[in-house]
Amino acid sequence: MAAWALSAFRDRSPSVMLTLYKSMVRSKLEYCCPVWNPVKITDIQKLENVQRSFTRKIVGCSELQYWDRLMGLKLVSLQRRRERYCIIHVWKILNGEAPNDTGFTFKSHQRLGLKAVIPPVNKNAQLSVRSDYDSTFRVRAAQLFNILPPKLRSITS
Repeated sequence: MAAWALSAFRDRSPSVMLTLYKSMVRSKLEYCCPVWNPVKITDIQKLENVQRSFTRKIVGCSELQYWDRLMGLKLVSLQRRRERYCIIHVWKILNGEAPNDTGFTFKSHQRLGLKAVIPPVNKNAQLSVRSDYDSTFRVRAAQLFNILPPKLRSITS
């Protein structure tokens, strides 16, 4: 989709390119991302490379470093966006705005506030099984949600 957008439109101004990127490219990269959120660094980098390559083609951005381009274009990395979507989905489950089909449970601590319970893994399981377990939505999303400050986790609307 990125190649098509770049070949079909000659204008490389930031407003045109960002509109194309957000509507045609990023939407495809992020579809259902809480479900398939990659864990391996190489997979994350492959996705970021799409954004890196596309933003490099914007007028005035070709000489900038990737993170400077993102800041100048008011974008964030795709990885941060996927993490944000996971946190939002857990919040929706907590507040009854999304079905709890993954079996999330929450526990309130006096000092730590409300936290998502991360189910234990069998300590005797093979390393590959534990690695797969750690990369599941239920575990990763709960870990991300629990990192938030207690005040943010307890917001209800």
